[in-house]
Amino acid sequence: MSVIAFEEIFNSSSSSSKIEKPYTFTAMLIHGLLGCRDDFVDFAKSLVSSLSTDWRMVVVDLRNHGSSVDREDVVIGHSVGGKIALQYASSCAHGDYGDSAQLPKQVWALDCVPGKVENKSHYEEMEKVFHTLQTLRSPIQSQEWLVEHLMNLGFSKFLSEWISSSLKKSGEHMTFSFDIDGVIHMFESTRNSDYWLLLEEPPKGIEICVVRSESRVTWDPNVVKRLESLASRENDESRGKVSVHVVPRSGHWIYKDEPERLLEVMTPKIASLIQPKL
Repeated sequence: MSVIAFEEIFNSSSSSSKIEKPYTFTAMLIHGLLGCRDDFVDFAKSLVSSLSTDWRMVVVDLRNHGSSVDREDVVIGHSVGGKIALQYASSCAHGDYGDSAQLPKQVWALDCVPGKVENKSHYEEMEKVFHTLQTLRSPIQSQEWLVEHLMNLGFSKFLSEWISSSLKKSGEHMTFSFDIDGVIHMFESTRNSDYWLLLEEPPKGIEICVVRSESRVTWDPNVVKRLESLASRENDESRGKVSVHVVPRSGHWIYKDEPERLLEVMTPKIASLIQPKL
């Protein structure tokens, strides 16, 4: 079994007292396909700074990506990482990990459709990306060269820069910090995964928070309607909760496009997990 690389981030004001007063709560952040834990570092720092010193953030590199931890109170995943976060919650609820993991109190799925995504154009774009990366000539000279090369192939500047950000130095040349064949396998594995049942009957004690963009490409109106119906149900103490949040004017990478708006959504809910001292 391979080791999962991760990085811990604490509130800067707590660094001097970390030994005397260790963290109490943990949030784990999971990046999406072709990314790495560095994608979430800036947002994780902003999030932990907006919370009390009781919190730590753990940003991880998924299997096949980039260079595990005790119980997580909050699990945050973007895109494919969101589906992995939902799977983690489902596995905890079913006792798949035995006593080694407890159900998180909150799971955040950022711009992640919980069921099967039927949008063919999205798959076609990803398949084009995969094919390009598989057939890319090596060695890669530089990030600048790769950005220009990808843009000449018709990819957007944002996507080209995002893909090139996963390059790392290897001798005199550059290589990717992910394994493309492993990434493709993960994509195929998650594209048909379906977590609607988890949202329809969330385990007691958990809140599943879905944050979406306004994109009609990603978010079919029927999917949006189904989510809002689940979120508007009356509270039932026998099961957990579902909440849905929209970040206006954001693209797929919500935590990079609109980090301040996302913090406005997430910070109060995460902070509410700390019970006030009597």
